[in-house]
Amino acid sequence: MPETSRVLVLGTQNPGKIKEIASILGDLDLSLWSLREFKNIEPPEENGDTYSENAIAKALFYAEATGLCVLADDSGLEVTALANAPGVFSARYAGENASDADRRGLLLSELAKTGDRDRRARFVAVVAIANADGAVLNVAEGICEGAITFAPRGSGGFGYDPLFVPNGYDQTFAELPDDVKNRISHRARALLKTKQFLKSYQ
Repeated sequence: MPETSRVLVLGTQNPGKIKEIASILGDLDLSLWSLREFKNIEPPEENGDTYSENAIAKALFYAEATGLCVLADDSGLEVTALANAPGVFSARYAGENASDADRRGLLLSELAKTGDRDRRARFVAVVAIANADGAVLNVAEGICEGAITFAPRGSGGFGYDPLFVPNGYDQTFAELPDDVKNRISHRARALLKTKQFLKSYQ
């Protein structure tokens, strides 16, 4: 069992996020745990108006619940023609129990109604770290600009990845190799800033 001072809990049960975070932070002198290591911790409500508010709230909640240092994130897709929707509601866009496919389908349907041919969009992520004493240690933001496809493409990634083509590329996040996505994505950019903080904090 590692020293708890060397443990960083990833405040998510999403296997895609866990894999993505571990691939970027895995070479640090830390033991990365996820919420799957803990039983009976219900997720907090995400009722913040911003990604930062939600990321910080989750980090503080899980840090108190586990008694350990926690990294939590909040992210969303902002589509220009939809007045930056779904934004902070990205995970709940088609209702609480909707699937990723449901959310993608609704987004494409709503975007089609606008007649927008440019389909500009951006992904935004905020990563927060908090400790069990209730202190927020670091907050980092990452943004990736791009456009929305007319149909899902690719089998990698998760969420809206099959719909999003980052600027400078022809492939969606779901088509790009992991090593490329983990360099350029919104979450990767926030995590790389977080990594620099963790190196100095150690």
